[in-house]
Amino acid sequence: MAAVLPKVAGRLTGGAPLAPLVWFKTGGAAEWLFEPTDIDDLSDFLADLDPAMSVMGLGLGSNLIVRDGGVPGVVVRLGKAFAQVERLDDVTLRCGGGASGILVSSTARDAGIAGIEFLRSIPGAVGGFVRMNGGAYGREVKDILVECGIVLRSGERRTLAPGDLGYTYRHSALPEGAIVVSATFRGHVGEPAAIGAEMDRIAAEREASQPLRSRTGGSTFTNPDGHKAWALIDAAGCRGLTIGQAQVSEKHTNFLLNLGGATSADIEALGEEVRRRVKAHSGVVLEWEIQRVGVAA
Repeated sequence: MAAVLPKVAGRLTGGAPLAPLVWFKTGGAAEWLFEPTDIDDLSDFLADLDPAMSVMGLGLGSNLIVRDGGVPGVVVRLGKAFAQVERLDDVTLRCGGGASGILVSSTARDAGIAGIEFLRSIPGAVGGFVRMNGGAYGREVKDILVECGIVLRSGERRTLAPGDLGYTYRHSALPEGAIVVSATFRGHVGEPAAIGAEMDRIAAEREASQPLRSRTGGSTFTNPDGHKAWALIDAAGCRGLTIGQAQVSEKHTNFLLNLGGATSADIEALGEEVRRRVKAHSGVVLEWEIQRVGVAA
């Protein structure tokens, strides 16, 4: 297989363990892990790659369950070359697809750009925010996105406006295998001190209410219309529920935890048991917000 893969300028690793790269610290290996040096390297690689081989983007590894059998095909991970944040004008930032929400929001604060503070609260990178229409505290990526740059599975580069992305709640219509390499965000003029105070408030609120220091994937299920997922889970008696070494957080019931020895199968099975109990108790069907990828062991 190695002989037929395209040559790259970056790093291409066969059988690369993914557990160290995801927040749950579970799961199998990528058949191939590709870390491109720049957009040309990524575009050329995808253009020359066998069209039958699947491609998946990996950001900072939050909001993701990698199944124990690993991920077939190529996993693309954007490194430092894609983690830059550049100020374009008084209210606009251009961000690489690998830039973290903390870096983006901090850069906005220092530049006096308000309206982007909510990204401080979302674990992950710009590529994931754009793909999932990430949001918190009443704001979503669609509210600040001007355009994004993507590389399609074919290697073709495109620039898309928000209207091209088919945004709904925590979902976009980005094609399978497309990699988000950049995004331009627009806020409004604000005072750095006030922006920083709001970011501090958000950080303190998250610390108080969410199990941020645990092995978790972030918010597990989307909020159904008219409901809060955590309240439905709590009412169904799932607080602290365990399967193997996977547990429903006692601090915030819409978070699943790896207590130290969980497998991805444990975590996914626990999520499905939560869904079963919530449906039996309230009739509401919870939908996964965490992405589940790969194959079972």
